[in-house]
Amino acid sequence: MSIPQEALYSNKIFLNAALPLVKVIATDVPSLAKKFEHAHAVIQVSCLNPEVPEGKVGMHFVVNSGEWLVHTCLTKDPHIELEFKSVEALNGFFKGNITLGAIPKIHGIKKAGTLVAFVQVLLKMASLLGADKAPEDEETQKLMVKCFFYLLSSGISQLNKMGHPEIHDWALKSPDRVYAFAVNDHPEVAAYIRVKAGKTRAGRGEYKRAMPFFTLRFDSFKSALGTLLGTDDMLESTKSGKLIMDGAPEFGAQLGSFLLMVGDLAK
Repeated sequence: MSIPQEALYSNKIFLNAALPLVKVIATDVPSLAKKFEHAHAVIQVSCLNPEVPEGKVGMHFVVNSGEWLVHTCLTKDPHIELEFKSVEALNGFFKGNITLGAIPKIHGIKKAGTLVAFVQVLLKMASLLGADKAPEDEETQKLMVKCFFYLLSSGISQLNKMGHPEIHDWALKSPDRVYAFAVNDHPEVAAYIRVKAGKTRAGRGEYKRAMPFFTLRFDSFKSALGTLLGTDDMLESTKSGKLIMDGAPEFGAQLGSFLLMVGDLAK
């Protein structure tokens, strides 16, 4: 039986959009960053997939004294590997549907300290992305918004590269445009996606080569989380100035529908 397309979409988002957030969390949270100050390891997350030539798919990190490199591909002989038995098992684990069948095999327990620290980062990522309301602490709000911006922009781009019908059709018809996500007075918390003739590229930070075609902008981290977590009404947020659409509203609606697609696939 072939793997359902929806499962493959979710798998790509987890491997290429969500898991790269480990680097953000492991470097932005001081208590977690400290655990990797003297770590030297190649850490891989993978799942078996009989439908690809290699027999599995995955991504890996190279950690060197607190410096992280992210590679959205497999590597040979990692020091630590979390290997799931199937695409569905990996998806279930990161969606929080943890059953015995969703627990990965762990290779490389000789670096037990680094493994434990890595799992702690995964748990932090799960708590941030799985939250149903905004935390009170502003630093945590900031980290959550940054992670969501990165996840959503990368997720849209990954779905386009996989040929998702609606998103790829939009990308094919698009001239060279940049769609951005921003919070007022916080340029360090921003992301964008560039679209041109069927191709997309997600980026972190502000797009500085030109003015973005459309920006979904918020007046604060809390306002951003109200929209991103679905706890605020978008129309009311727009009326009150919590949400600012720098560009035509119809493009905001279109972008919003894609954000929901990514969010649904990651839940």
